[in-house]
Amino acid sequence: MAQNTDTQEKNQKTTYVAAIDIGTTKIVAIAGKRTDNGKIEVIDFCKAASQGIRRGEVLNLNDASQVIQQVVSTLQQRINMKISHVFVGVAGQHIEMISTRSYINRTVPEEQITAVEVENLKKDAYNYGLSAGKEIIHVIPQSYIVDEDMDITNPVGMIGKRLEGNFSVIVGSIDSLQRIKRCVEDASLHIEEIILEPLASSDAVLFPREKNTGVALVDIGGGTTDVAIFYDDILRHSAVIPFGGNVISEDIRKVVGLTFEEAEKLKIEFGMALPDGESENNIIVIPCEIPGQNEKELSVKHLTGIIQARMEEIIDQVVFHIEQSGYGNLLGSGIVITGGGALLRHLAQLISYKTGQSVRIGYPGQFLASDADKVNEPLFATAVGLLMQGLRYMDDHPATRSHAPHDIRQTPRPAPAPTPAPAPVTETFFQPTERSNDDIDNGFGDTDTSRGFSVRQEKSPDEKTKDSKLGSFFSRISAIFEEKEDDENDRM
Repeated sequence: MAQNTDTQEKNQKTTYVAAIDIGTTKIVAIAGKRTDNGKIEVIDFCKAASQGIRRGEVLNLNDASQVIQQVVSTLQQRINMKISHVFVGVAGQHIEMISTRSYINRTVPEEQITAVEVENLKKDAYNYGLSAGKEIIHVIPQSYIVDEDMDITNPVGMIGKRLEGNFSVIVGSIDSLQRIKRCVEDASLHIEEIILEPLASSDAVLFPREKNTGVALVDIGGGTTDVAIFYDDILRHSAVIPFGGNVISEDIRKVVGLTFEEAEKLKIEFGMALPDGESENNIIVIPCEIPGQNEKELSVKHLTGIIQARMEEIIDQVVFHIEQSGYGNLLGSGIVITGGGALLRHLAQLISYKTGQSVRIGYPGQFLASDADKVNEPLFATAVGLLMQGLRYMDDHPATRSHAPHDIRQTPRPAPAPTPAPAPVTETFFQPTERSNDDIDNGFGDTDTSRGFSVRQEKSPDEKTKDSKLGSFFSRISAIFEEKEDDENDRM
């Protein structure tokens, strides 16, 4: 009985957290807890394609709310928990980072500075006079000054008459924040805290040493690219670039003449940020479902050129913001890329070439329990980071523990009804086409259709020249035999 009681008490102390990542291309609902060794255990997650969201901002409340309700409802069924309070990420072009300063003159300067005084100084920064239509999301301390001593990271325990703090204030548009709140509340949920998404992503993928020695986090989403620069373990600069993976797909759509969905799949299956010698001469054959219209052909080299041009434009914006931050020469740990766009082939090499910095792809795996492989992907960096931020918030605000997802798993669940086997799905996108003899005559080699695409491997210029010379030789031989046969027929 004692063991059972201990187990019950331990379960009661377990804090579960739920979070929602509202992105341009996907909405993710996720639930998790902290394990005994400090790792994050993701109980489960659910994601669905976004609706009503553009470049990180909610535009259509009804559409966005329906998707949020859908993913949260599905998540609740999977984990058998009731979710009422959630942590929500925020991003978009409306986000700004403003510098401010506040101070206090201490009445008893000979006494040590306390944590309460430092916290009150931070709270005072929330009184910063904002322009109309703006709201403060976070206040981030940058450094402190005690009398004449400057660039102090933690003034607690020091002695002085005047305590001064430098802060970065993260602000957003009231209208944009209200739309986020409305669409979440319309899904019968309460927002415990709104968290800046680059802060969440940084928690999930950056190592403490990187934040300390200087690093630029580049989170490439569908609608925007977020840049966050850390130095001495402090967020020093944050910016939003109004381009992401969707603009690349849009470029492909316009240039090649496809639907957006077709362009997106082309980018995912064949897209590269830099050409390589193995596949750049391959030809992608795109069948047309409209009767009477010919199939399209696109070389991988041409597709790479479209992607590289747009990616270089995004990278130029990243470089601009790094230079504007004033920390361009202090990035001891280089650049870390994350988000769904980080998986574009050869992107790290292109960024390294353009910036001269070391580049790695950020995965949240180092903070996850060993059985969380499904979310150990760059596109889930923000969702995992929101869980981490949420758990930290619950630690700092014990009274909010009652708002955590309510564990009802001790209630026996009815056995699920057997579901019929799904009907076979017929793939109608980029159907493989049979190779004709014309393919060989026109200088193409074997056709690879292993992934449902029709890909023809173009021969090298040397091979084409060789085939052309052989063709001319055999043509001349054939002509000689034809002339000889005609002479013999004339004699008869």
